[in-house]
Amino acid sequence: MVIGTQIVKLISTIYKLFQNPMWKAIKSFKSPQLISVRSFSRSIIVQNKLNMPEFDDSFLMNHTCLRIKDPKVTVPFYTENFGLQLLRTVPFPDFTLYMLGYENAENKSKNWSAREGVLELCHNHGVENDPDFKLNHVLEEKLLAKDVKFQKKLSDGRQKDIAFALDPNGYWIELIEHANGKVEAKTDASTYKFNHSMIRVKDPKASLDFYRNVLGFKLISSHEFPAAKFTLYFLGYDHSPDFKEDSADRTVKASREGLIELTHNWGTEGGAIQGYGHTAVSCKDPDALCKQIEEEYGDKVKWSLKWDQGKIKRIAFIQDPDGYSIEIVGYDLLTKDSNL
Repeated sequence: MVIGTQIVKLISTIYKLFQNPMWKAIKSFKSPQLISVRSFSRSIIVQNKLNMPEFDDSFLMNHTCLRIKDPKVTVPFYTENFGLQLLRTVPFPDFTLYMLGYENAENKSKNWSAREGVLELCHNHGVENDPDFKLNHVLEEKLLAKDVKFQKKLSDGRQKDIAFALDPNGYWIELIEHANGKVEAKTDASTYKFNHSMIRVKDPKASLDFYRNVLGFKLISSHEFPAAKFTLYFLGYDHSPDFKEDSADRTVKASREGLIELTHNWGTEGGAIQGYGHTAVSCKDPDALCKQIEEEYGDKVKWSLKWDQGKIKRIAFIQDPDGYSIEIVGYDLLTKDSNL
């Protein structure tokens, strides 16, 4: 009877052990835990997708910034010779920004930072009096009559359909034709567009990956010139569901505003030089974009200035693989009624 009682107690103890949550966890380790790990892996994948930068139809290539010596010379140069309008002047204690662009019925009511194709001229106070100040591309006959200097006239070189004028600071302004509304022997400033800004890159693959994946640009078109050993990549924003990358013909490309031209000269993979200010991307929620970029790419991307951490609030500066700065701004930056 004693032995029987002990057996009953042992069976009871074993039964209780089997009912213990710890035992159930141990017993189920092989299968359910593997399922849980797989589910966790799937959740990581989904989370990564959620963290990817999201590019809605508010994204646009807003402006290119050029540093200038004398605004009294440079601003009239662009307004009088190229028909750009002064949209906004923003004075700060040490520098002043001049926002220029082509105004039309579609963008007239929009703040400068909610438009494509804006030219930002940055004047650091006092440099106009510095005789040693130097800076490291838009009509030809009309400009020549005004004594505008040319780096390349239409008649120069092999390409007879482009020209390069020089602004007072030595920047090159490329003149191309989009042919829309063309009238022979006439030029109409109301048809002008600030088409693109050119930067030289050392590794086109790395640059294309950055602009397309980190900032959401689309490849509008590319052009390879084997004889001259260089390739051009034109990037911009296109939110049409029917858009096909690398498909725009010359007229379509030339009719747009807010493009970036990446120029890769074969054999110059050793480095590129930045000889101007920066370019800028605008969207409705730049704060969210910056957070998403940081969450997805971490220290794989470099920031010159993180969101809202500078003297001018609600902006950020990110660097592309060549060290070029891209400003990230919102539609409502530095409005006419904002407090500076």
